[in-house]
Amino acid sequence: MYTAKGQLDRNALIRQYQPLVHKLAHHMMVKLPANVEVDDLIQVGMIGLSEALSRFEATQGVQFETFATQRIRGAMIDELRGNDWASRSTRKSQKEIEESMRRLEHRLGRTPKESEIAADLNLSLTEYQSLLGKVRGTQLVYLEDMNRNAEDEDGFLDRHLGDAEADPLNLLRNERLRQALVLAIKTLPEREQYIMSMYYEQDMNLKEIAAVLDVTESRVCQLHSQSIARLRAKMRAH
Repeated sequence: MYTAKGQLDRNALIRQYQPLVHKLAHHMMVKLPANVEVDDLIQVGMIGLSEALSRFEATQGVQFETFATQRIRGAMIDELRGNDWASRSTRKSQKEIEESMRRLEHRLGRTPKESEIAADLNLSLTEYQSLLGKVRGTQLVYLEDMNRNAEDEDGFLDRHLGDAEADPLNLLRNERLRQALVLAIKTLPEREQYIMSMYYEQDMNLKEIAAVLDVTESRVCQLHSQSIARLRAKMRAH
């Protein structure tokens, strides 16, 4: 896109790629605690987009969208890294939920229900569901996280927002883990499988999934967090 003077029309390009910023922000939100505002991510993402426009050189042989995506995500991660979004209490709650799921599955010989997990944690169902909303995103399954000691106090962003495609060799080494993860997903309750499929395969956001399931967006967030916790509980053994 060029202006009448033959110069690159930055404003037109920013408008064109603004949806990309929103998409990346909303996808990152599900990996973050509830106190993170999506508007903050969008704001820094737009700055990343502007910087991408300034630094991009077509002669580098990289498509602009690929280049911009890296810049936008980088800007968002830098912003988050400057703030301690994930408190130790949140990570502690995450681990307690996973431990409860492991105990119950071993005891019951099946996937535990929400009410059973809540009772095991000495919480009411409402309290447990509220806790799921608070720990959302601190639970996403990343293969590099599974290779760390559970007591490691490494940075939240390093554990949860790393670029999984940055090291192809590492991905190959973890192929067995990936296969185990696929099998673990198949053991999830049917509704949670639907949510995982819609979010990760069909690229739907939480609001869209909520409309399909006829539930609130916060409920989708809770179920997503619960399904991820189930997967982490199963994958710890690997």
